[in-house]
Amino acid sequence: MLKKIDLNSDLGESYGQWKMGDDAAILRVVSSANVACGFHAGSPDGILETLRAAAACGVTVGAHVSYPDLVGFGRRNMDVASEELIADVIYQIGALQGLAKAAGTPVRYVKPHGALYNTIAANERQALAVIDAIKAVAPELPLVALAGAPIIALAHSRGLNTIAEAFADRAYHADGTLVSRREAGAVLHDPQQVAQRMLQLVTEGGVASVEGTFTAIAADSICVHGDSPGAIDMARQVRQILESHGIAIRSFVDPA
Repeated sequence: MLKKIDLNSDLGESYGQWKMGDDAAILRVVSSANVACGFHAGSPDGILETLRAAAACGVTVGAHVSYPDLVGFGRRNMDVASEELIADVIYQIGALQGLAKAAGTPVRYVKPHGALYNTIAANERQALAVIDAIKAVAPELPLVALAGAPIIALAHSRGLNTIAEAFADRAYHADGTLVSRREAGAVLHDPQQVAQRMLQLVTEGGVASVEGTFTAIAADSICVHGDSPGAIDMARQVRQILESHGIAIRSFVDPA
């Protein structure tokens, strides 16, 4: 059977005259687009433009929900009350669904952003809030979460489908957790190294950790960032090496 993997990237994060990344370029590489919903980034017109571009490229769209943190780009930890977090996530999914409908493409999944993503990986209270929000507004949408994190089993126990995710340009600890961005070496910058690691991930089921041991990672999707210097080239190299080894790039919602 032909192996396949999804490539996803965070898009729609420009805000008015402030530009973030190159959505047009990365949409020609990825199979899924995590589109900002206005809480950590993205203005309505910019989000709509990205959604239209994704539809034109045949790229699957997901809601990239976040803490309400425009100033901190959604990367600051917040101790949000459960009911407030539930409402925040419902609001963001609904907003993106409205814009996506206007763009002629459906929202097919939910992926939390930044600090919210990292917090709910292991924080059961906030994880349950995000899960309950999805179930309340769109229970058919799968949740994209860190491969191996407790939230995956928790979501399954609540009847929510999940997509396990790995990160192309991030270093891993031996226990499968991501190395904090505050630590040196947390983000990888060599496109060839990153591409080889992702080939290893798909073909061998894991990557080398910063401790020097092989770390098993069962992932359905790989996140390739498009908002840093050289990121587009890195994403292209990841796709190129995978396809050259007979691995198809397809969205996880594509049954083929």
